[in-house]
Amino acid sequence: MSGIQKVVLAYSGGLDTSVIAKWLQQTYDCEVVTFTADIGQGEEVAPARAKAEAMGIKEIYIEDLREEFVKDYVFPMFRANALYEGEYLLGTSIARPLIAKRLIEIAAETDADAISHGATGKGNDQVRFELGAYALSPGIHVIAPWREWDLTSRDTLLAYCDQHGIPVENKLGKKSPYSMDANLLHISYEGDILENPGAEPEEAMWLWTVSPENAPDEPRYLELGYKRGDIVSIDGKPLSPAEILTKLNKIAGENGIGRADIVENRYVGMKSRGCYETPGGTVMLKAHRAIESLTLDRELAHLKDDLMPRYASLVYNGYWWAPERSALQALIDTSQEHVNGTVRLKLYKGNVIVVGRESKDSLFDEAIATFEDDAGAYDQADAAGFIKLNALRLRIAALKGRK
Repeated sequence: MSGIQKVVLAYSGGLDTSVIAKWLQQTYDCEVVTFTADIGQGEEVAPARAKAEAMGIKEIYIEDLREEFVKDYVFPMFRANALYEGEYLLGTSIARPLIAKRLIEIAAETDADAISHGATGKGNDQVRFELGAYALSPGIHVIAPWREWDLTSRDTLLAYCDQHGIPVENKLGKKSPYSMDANLLHISYEGDILENPGAEPEEAMWLWTVSPENAPDEPRYLELGYKRGDIVSIDGKPLSPAEILTKLNKIAGENGIGRADIVENRYVGMKSRGCYETPGGTVMLKAHRAIESLTLDRELAHLKDDLMPRYASLVYNGYWWAPERSALQALIDTSQEHVNGTVRLKLYKGNVIVVGRESKDSLFDEAIATFEDDAGAYDQADAAGFIKLNALRLRIAALKGRK
């Protein structure tokens, strides 16, 4: 890509992206703009400024995107009850569209020719970043150093740092053996012993949750308030979206909730074993399905369930900005008009147990559902004709000798 004058880099301040910043300057002889997003990863993002300045970078963006992340990405996804392959709550996947959007916006603000990221050529994130970027800016150039350079290990990266005077904190200290990614929704772990699908994760690996065995012996009761499918309060106290997820993470993590050990199918073709901690999200999914069970029409609820795997795959594969995801989201959001009320939960040693749900928009009618005298609200004799009509095709097939 000749003629690249300025590149916006998704910059964490860590080893990989620090090397990338210098590599871009040297390889493309271009100006680098860094963009560091705080999406609740639990690490200080302010030091990224000093590191970028030390490499002569003049335009440095550091932004707190936690509220936008939860409000505009996490909450809409949870309205869909999205689970990839029945288990993965999409914690890494859902963060990428927001980062891609800001990369493109900053590129426009700074008149940059290209964007760059630190995703490897084996993973899903390269796909997610780049599909999002091209959807939002079709003519943008994307530079993916891991697909271009010959720096293939941590040792070669550290040697590059020594050669070019790039400061690396604790480079001689103990480093986690896992590849980790964190945001306000989850933290993921890959690599090291996890590359053997038969190996049990070490207890010391988990950072956000206690083991169920070590969780409190007394249950923690929780009441979540809902408005149009989104949580708006915890135990009666109104909170912002990011505050809600932060608090749920703490409470659920303390009660051993949210661990997952998954072998998943990556979009690029390989199977990958990963471990995830999504304490708040695990509670959110259970509670949302509970309030929907009370307020959603049966066929609408079943339609959502039919569409959910497709929606989850779109998020996982990087198609957040695709028209089909937007169309599905419109349907899902419309379905949430009456998803209002409260859900009471009991959290106990890794379990999320629904113990009650209430809503002014409830479709549950006690007069009809009761096993006691319903005073004529439901004529049980009507069921005979209903069953016979629905059995008609089955009876015809049996009479014709078909099994």
